[in-house]
Amino acid sequence: MSESIGDKPLWIVSFDKDGAGAGGVDALIAGVREREVSDLMLFSHGWNNDRRKAVDLYQRWFGKLDALPRAGSRRIGYVGVIWPSERWSDESDDGAPLADAPGGAAGAEAREAVAAGSPALDADTLRDLKTTFPDGEQQLDRIAELLATDEPDKDTIDELFDQMREFSIATFPGHTDSEGPDDADVGVPPMLSAENEPAEVFREFAMQLRKSGVDLDSEEGGAAGFGDVFKKVLHGAKEALRAATYWQMKNRAGVVGERGLGPLLGRLHGEFPGLRLNLIGHSFGARVVSYALNGIPGEQVSPVKSVTLLQGAFSSFSFADPLPFDRNRRGGLAGRAGRVDGPVSVCFSQHDGALSNFYPLASKVARDNAAGAHGDNPWTAMGAVGAFDVPQVDLRPVGTEYPFATGQLINIDASATVANGRAPFGAHSDIVHDSLAWVAVKAGRLDTP
Repeated sequence: MSESIGDKPLWIVSFDKDGAGAGGVDALIAGVREREVSDLMLFSHGWNNDRRKAVDLYQRWFGKLDALPRAGSRRIGYVGVIWPSERWSDESDDGAPLADAPGGAAGAEAREAVAAGSPALDADTLRDLKTTFPDGEQQLDRIAELLATDEPDKDTIDELFDQMREFSIATFPGHTDSEGPDDADVGVPPMLSAENEPAEVFREFAMQLRKSGVDLDSEEGGAAGFGDVFKKVLHGAKEALRAATYWQMKNRAGVVGERGLGPLLGRLHGEFPGLRLNLIGHSFGARVVSYALNGIPGEQVSPVKSVTLLQGAFSSFSFADPLPFDRNRRGGLAGRAGRVDGPVSVCFSQHDGALSNFYPLASKVARDNAAGAHGDNPWTAMGAVGAFDVPQVDLRPVGTEYPFATGQLINIDASATVANGRAPFGAHSDIVHDSLAWVAVKAGRLDTP
């Protein structure tokens, strides 16, 4: 096997968009048996469908963990999960270090503006999106044509909105967070609710781009001198399309976790009853490993000893029961922390622009009046603010203790460490740190005999 972590193999298991076709499982089971593994660490990537880049992330992150103090009696094995998601071509790689990013929290506060570029889809992005969402190919072609319009008008904007709704319905995998209006049940993100005004939705995304450090007026961005408000709105429409594709990838992550990874965990437990399973997920991968708790078969004592969520790109209310803004509903993972024979650690950062700024826009109805005491927008992501209504601590140095409890969630504010990244998505992928790996070591009790 070519992939490894130090002197240990890195086993790769893969799933299709429906959670089927788990390649690499036989090799994993044979390897666990041969090496008499006691603790298996399983990591799921986020929006990145490039196997090479996902494996690079696993090698760097597990490399940090492998070098940390732990009990000598622990025979650790490493698993990387591969599933079909998509990173747009204008974004940095998952977890990739940014050579020009200033260090620490101070470096996350003031950044130079980034040119907006063209609102049109480049050929690579369009091709990749059509590969990832083949059921939405027709809508994507038309959306690409509309985003490339030289003189957009209200009709252009209205059709873009309608095409995004149709794309969302055509590509819906059938798995939501129970956080949106009725449309969400058929795959339409709340931002694309029929009650919303298209131009207002796209304008909100354009305004957020500007607030996040994107220069919509830069000549380098190709937008200099235009006076037509609809031209700027096209930039917002492109971000709304990004959000719509991510909404569907988020839903897909739940499917992969529940139908693919969950049953695999059950199989591993059946083959090796004493094997301790520890789950780690970044971004949408945090949703993969969380929803795997739904898919573990039977009611036996859970083989999962810890779950570590890094910048989780799914609802803060997923574990809530009831939902604070609708007492008649509960989160899609309500009660599932009880399926973990250890803690669920929710690591978050205020410097995650993707989740702090754009996730809420995708997850709300513009005229929603249900926020009440929860602010203007009740839809927030775990990786931005943590899980709703659970205890919170700051990220701690290697070698220190955490107040972990079995079957309980804990929020870990990593803002002082997860701080580097370019506008507009910020520190979303700044996750390769010793202190984050130490969370998984402590949560999985890898430092105890």
